[in-house]
Amino acid sequence: MHSQILEDSPNARINKTILDRYLSLPLQENVVQATYVWIDGTGEDLRCKDRTLDFIPSSPKELPIWNYDGSSCYQAEGSNSDTYLYPVAIYKDPFRRGNNILVMCDTYKFDGTPTETNKRKTCLEVANKCLDAEPWFGIEQEYTFLDFDGHPLGWPKNGFPGPQGPYYCGVGANKVYARDIVDAHYRACLYAGIKVSGTNAEVMPAQWEFQVGPCVGISIGDDLWMARFLLHRISEEFGIVSTLDPKPMPGDWNGAGAHTNVSTKAMREDGGIRDIEKAVAKLSKCHERHIRAYDPKQGQD
Repeated sequence: MHSQILEDSPNARINKTILDRYLSLPLQENVVQATYVWIDGTGEDLRCKDRTLDFIPSSPKELPIWNYDGSSCYQAEGSNSDTYLYPVAIYKDPFRRGNNILVMCDTYKFDGTPTETNKRKTCLEVANKCLDAEPWFGIEQEYTFLDFDGHPLGWPKNGFPGPQGPYYCGVGANKVYARDIVDAHYRACLYAGIKVSGTNAEVMPAQWEFQVGPCVGISIGDDLWMARFLLHRISEEFGIVSTLDPKPMPGDWNGAGAHTNVSTKAMREDGGIRDIEKAVAKLSKCHERHIRAYDPKQGQD
């Protein structure tokens, strides 16, 4: 596959087994490599950087606040570019393993105010107001594998695959592509502590989906974003691009979304259908506004 499909991908040509020599090197007992992960100014892309700790943290509050160059992440001007990372969730690192961790972070400007793409702060405030409702969330994240040239993985370079129909939940080399990455991602999420609940091939060839949840409150956002980070990071090792673009291919091809399922305690109890119908009626009044808020490009794509 690599010699034919991924001929332009530098990462696909690297011998990954060499890294094992170094990852197996022993570290001192309390040395921890921590990868700080955050959302950049696009509201879609993720960034990361590493630091060494001399203790094993048990809570995000124990981790140091860190900074980065916000002007290189579309979050600050070059004249005053310091932007700050506030740890909010810790996950086990499936790449380095051991005591090493992944750290989901909030982003703040130099003056202590949230960056424009820090939606977690206000989301947490809302979530804390409705704790008694015990909201459960589940998100179905669809995505597409792309070759290094931006073309869907496994598609003919000068044409299209057969019509949609056999690919959804498909089995067979002529129906699904890159299941290796899907399985690697699934297992890595479970190891990290992300509440991933399943995965399947989607309607368009080279398109897949994973599901996160059910999670209570703000934890759904932390788990989803870290699952997205792992997807991009694992695909990187294979030399393949994973995109969350809602319409990576024009025409009559299946789109990709992050479908959100939500319920409250009242909805899950006997007679809960009445509470569901009330919620639907409320949501219907602001549908266009919700679509704009759902997507960083305000639904234009």
